[in-house]
Amino acid sequence: MATKKALPILFAIMFLVMVGFGIIIPVMPFYAEELGASPTQLGLLMAVYSFMQLLFAPMWGRISDKIGRKPVIMIGILGLALSFFLMAWATELWMLFAARIIGGLLSSANMPTVMAYVADITSEEDRGKGMGIIGASVGLGFIFGPAIGGIFSEASLHIPFYLAGGSSLITFFFVMFVLKESLTAEQKAKGKLTKRAPLLQAFKGSVSILFLLQLFVSLSLAGLEATFAYFAYEKANLGTVQLGYIFMIMGLAGAVVQGGLVGKLTKKHGEGFVIQLGIAISALGFLLILFIDSFTTAAIFLTVFGIGNGFIRPSVSSLLTKKVKTGHGTTTGLLSSFDSLGRIIGPPLGGILFTFSIGLPYIAGIILSALAFILYRIYIVQASKAGIHANS
Repeated sequence: MATKKALPILFAIMFLVMVGFGIIIPVMPFYAEELGASPTQLGLLMAVYSFMQLLFAPMWGRISDKIGRKPVIMIGILGLALSFFLMAWATELWMLFAARIIGGLLSSANMPTVMAYVADITSEEDRGKGMGIIGASVGLGFIFGPAIGGIFSEASLHIPFYLAGGSSLITFFFVMFVLKESLTAEQKAKGKLTKRAPLLQAFKGSVSILFLLQLFVSLSLAGLEATFAYFAYEKANLGTVQLGYIFMIMGLAGAVVQGGLVGKLTKKHGEGFVIQLGIAISALGFLLILFIDSFTTAAIFLTVFGIGNGFIRPSVSSLLTKKVKTGHGTTTGLLSSFDSLGRIIGPPLGGILFTFSIGLPYIAGIILSALAFILYRIYIVQASKAGIHANS
C-alpha cells in the first residue's frame, strides 16, 4: 500500500508529463501547416485529442479500479510517448491525426488515474491538499514545456516532438521503478466485482451537479484561452512574447494557489467554501479582463482569473472522491470527461461570440461562473435534503 510519501513522486510524474505535453504546444500549428493543414483542420487536430479524452477517460479510470493505478499510469505515459514519436515521423497530415487520436486514447489514462491515486493515499482531511499539489504540478509543467519547445523549435520543428517523446519515456521508467501501487489486492478484487453501470452510479443524486459545475468552469476557461490573444491585441496591442509572459505569470500564481492555499483552506473551511471562493474570484477576473489597457493590467487581471480557477478543480475533485461511493478511478475519469467536453465546446463557442463582440466571451464567462455558483448552491440544498454534509 502506498503512503503520502508518494505525493512528491506523483508531483514529479505529472510535472514531467505536462512538460512533455507543453513542449509541442507552440510548435504544433506550424508543424501541421507544413503538412498542409488549413486553419479548420488545425482546429480539428486540437479537438480530436480532447474528444478521445472525453470518450476514454472514464474507461481508464474504471480499469484502474480493477487492475491498479500503476499499470494504467504506465499505459497512459507510454501512449503519450508513442504519439509524440509518431508526430515526429509524420510525413502526411493523416499521420498527424492518427498520432493525436492514439495519444488522446491512451494518455487519457493519466490524469484521472493520478487523481484516483491521490484519493487512495490521502485522508479526507488532506484530500484537497493532495489534489492541489497535482494541480500545481500540471500548471508548472505547462509553464516550462512551451518555453522549452519554443527554444528548440528554432533548430527544427521535429526536435520538440523527439524531446517530448524522450521526456515521456523517462517518465515511464520513473513510474516503473519508483512508484508503488496504491491499491491492495482486496481493493482490486472489489473493483472487479462491481459490474453494474459504474458510471451511472457515479453520476447520480446531488453529486451529479458537481460534474456539471466542472463543465461550466471548463467551458469558460477554454473560451478565454481561445480568444484572449486576439482580445489583448485589440485592447492593448500585446504581441506573442508579451502574452507568453502574461500566461507564465498566471500559471505561476495558479500553481502557488493549488500547491499551498487550496490544502490549507479546504482543511480549515471545507471544499465547498473553496469552490465558491474560486468561482467568485474567477467571475471577478472575467469582469476585470474587459478593462485591460496595457501589459500590466492584462497580467494582473488575468492572474486574478487564474487564481480563482486554480481553487476550483482540485476542490471539486476532492469533494467528489469523498461523496461518490464508486471507485475513485471511475469518479475522476468521469470528471475528466466533463472537463474535456468543456474544452471541446469552449473554443468554437468563444470564437463565435468574439466575432459578434470582442468582450462577449468574457461576459459569457461571468454568466457561466454565476451559473456554476448557483449549481453549487443547489447541490447544498439537495445534499442537505438527503442528509449529506455538502461542504466537505
